[in-house]
Amino acid sequence: MKRILLASCIIACIIMACDSRRRSDKPFLIPSSSGNPYEVMVVVDDSIWNGPAGKALRKALNAPVPMLPQDEPMFHVTRITPSHYDRITNMFRNIVVFNLSDDYRDAKFKYEKDVHSYQQAILSINAPDTQAAADYITNNAGTLQRFFTKEEIDRQIKKIQYNFNTKFNDSVKKYFNCEIMVPPDIMKMKVGKDFIWGSNDGLETIQNICVYSYPLDSTEGDEKQKFINIRNEFMAKNIPGYNPGSVMETTEDIVKISYLKINGRNVMEARGLWDMSKDAMGGPFVSHTFVDSENNRAVVVEAFVYAPSKMKRSMIRRLEASLYTVKLPSDIKNK
Repeated sequence: MKRILLASCIIACIIMACDSRRRSDKPFLIPSSSGNPYEVMVVVDDSIWNGPAGKALRKALNAPVPMLPQDEPMFHVTRITPSHYDRITNMFRNIVVFNLSDDYRDAKFKYEKDVHSYQQAILSINAPDTQAAADYITNNAGTLQRFFTKEEIDRQIKKIQYNFNTKFNDSVKKYFNCEIMVPPDIMKMKVGKDFIWGSNDGLETIQNICVYSYPLDSTEGDEKQKFINIRNEFMAKNIPGYNPGSVMETTEDIVKISYLKINGRNVMEARGLWDMSKDAMGGPFVSHTFVDSENNRAVVVEAFVYAPSKMKRSMIRRLEASLYTVKLPSDIKNK
């Protein structure tokens, strides 16, 4: 009887493990990384940490996140000495390690992934001495910041791939013939003309994703101003404020436009701040504008947050990951 029970338990464990692997790409025997999103652990001794290299690294990691209403650091930084870097601490999700040696002629970054745990990113700073490391960090701070930010975005994308709001995705398919994966807590939904708005409708923080489209315009003009005008028009029609006559507006002097390449497709990214006219509401937004050539239209997917007196970095970054999951009709057709 005991052997039968033992065999049953083993079979059940195998089935559960196989089911878990179907819902995740995590290797079977590798532990998951520890730590929270946007936390970075630095492994370095006191002399380097308190010198120019440590100062340069802290400045890079603690730089403010762009386009937030209040200053928030890009990362939460913790530090341990090499003597405490062991089988437990080496499983942290984001790690920076210093390697200073005469063996290195020049300073450089070395990138490694999943060394000690799953979804782990390790950046090693290899340099001949402290000053060389400090200079290299200062001159390549953006590269360091983008490396860890991209890792966090990719982790969130993997997370929502296995748990996203299928109803919102179905509505985007129905009205736009597009696809997008949004977090499962984005439950409340409103549909307008060429517009869908999803929200978690939270009590203390409101996290939102919206999709809208409009015909392509070949006329020349300032791309930033055209974006602002179109955004204001859609938001005014579809997202009213609580007070009479209150509508969502874009803070025009705080908008940054940049251009990305996502899955081989050119995308216009916009970051900035929004506010409600005749009201005290406001917060950050980020959007991606896609060109759907087959249908002669632009498709915009935007994330925005309202979180008074709360830190907003992780909220907006969490939603931003969904923008990278967008599929246009041509992408769906070629799947």
